[in-house]
Amino acid sequence: MILTNAHVVSDSVFIHVRRAGRTEKYSAEVKYFDHESDLALLEVAEKKFFKGVSTLKIGDLPDVRDKVAVYGFPDGGDKLSITEGVVSRIEHINYAYSGSFLLSCQIDASINAGNSGGPVIFNGKIAGVAFQGMHSGYDNIGYMIPAPVIQQFLKDTEDGSIEGIPDLGISMQKLESPYLRNYYKLEDGENGALINNISPGSPSRMLLKKEDVILSVENEDVAYDGTIEFRKGQRTFFGYIIQGKQIGETITLGLKRDGKKISIEVPLQRSVGFDRLVPYKHEVLPRYYIFGGVVFQPLTLNYLMEYGSVADWYQSAPVELMDYYLNGDLEFQTQEIVILSQVLADKVNIGYHELADNVIKTVNGVAVRNFAHLVTLLENSREKYLIIMDTQGTKIVFDKEKMLKGTNNIIRKYMIKSAKHFWSP
Repeated sequence: MILTNAHVVSDSVFIHVRRAGRTEKYSAEVKYFDHESDLALLEVAEKKFFKGVSTLKIGDLPDVRDKVAVYGFPDGGDKLSITEGVVSRIEHINYAYSGSFLLSCQIDASINAGNSGGPVIFNGKIAGVAFQGMHSGYDNIGYMIPAPVIQQFLKDTEDGSIEGIPDLGISMQKLESPYLRNYYKLEDGENGALINNISPGSPSRMLLKKEDVILSVENEDVAYDGTIEFRKGQRTFFGYIIQGKQIGETITLGLKRDGKKISIEVPLQRSVGFDRLVPYKHEVLPRYYIFGGVVFQPLTLNYLMEYGSVADWYQSAPVELMDYYLNGDLEFQTQEIVILSQVLADKVNIGYHELADNVIKTVNGVAVRNFAHLVTLLENSREKYLIIMDTQGTKIVFDKEKMLKGTNNIIRKYMIKSAKHFWSP
């Protein structure tokens, strides 16, 4: 098998692999994907591809200031490139491909397009997989997916399927303020992180409560900023312990609830990314609905990333939409943010041609729950006029019959095959 990044082979229909220094190419297929950790395993049926190849073992997490070597095929040449760098940081970051908040190592070796999926070697073993870099004014800042994340992924494949990286399904607040700690009756020397939301559908809802304070995870003390000491003098997000386990295992949490210390066992039954209000959708075509030239879509991370390159899309995307992505929490399990993404100009939608990226709030006074609900409200309404309100208070009024009749003409004029594309979310 070949270990690489999920984003390297995502959406692929045919994969060829070639060894460095060789010319012959071999067909490969994706055996396992984990989009959240941005890792994938490829299977090559032809045994001779691996003839004379010795495998590399997965090593341990390197330390800050350790020297590593990055292997890959970055743009600018066809031969194997090897660059050296030093581990400068070990901490949780948001992975660019999935948005997941996972452990990463920052290194000062340049990681460019083409490096993705290449091994990062330390002491003759795989310390990580190169997967993203910082550009736009930053020199020699790259990131690798470290060994602990790789080990979790490989163990996950052992039963023949991918369940994902465990997650509690909570959001938390720092307890930096001494007044806040006093309010929740933390004693001198006690620290922790406050649970301020539990996702709908999360199994944790049966065991955890809003306003619980997480004091410890597997007997490791949690600081008021939500970190644990994973090495002497080095801290990262307490989820590091949880993310190293497998779906189906349990985790021991020490809590402060109503001023009393308790300890509970929480089964890990759901994965990272399960409950994102603005999710990334993999391996599927985008959903859309064209109604009289007005294009409606569910808001996804894929949509936001169309606003620029991997390095700068988040700076160019609309502020309101980014706020839903960064700060939005599900209120119920099937909730989706629905946007009016653009208007295909026609006489039936005059006055609204400039609308774009409006977040839809109601249709004829009924709150929109998700994309399918919006389509139902538009198609099943018996009113002559459809009154659509966005979250900024903009009122959009259409004559339903004229919009319906105009739809087919509009999609022909704009050479669009279908007025809608649905799939089950």
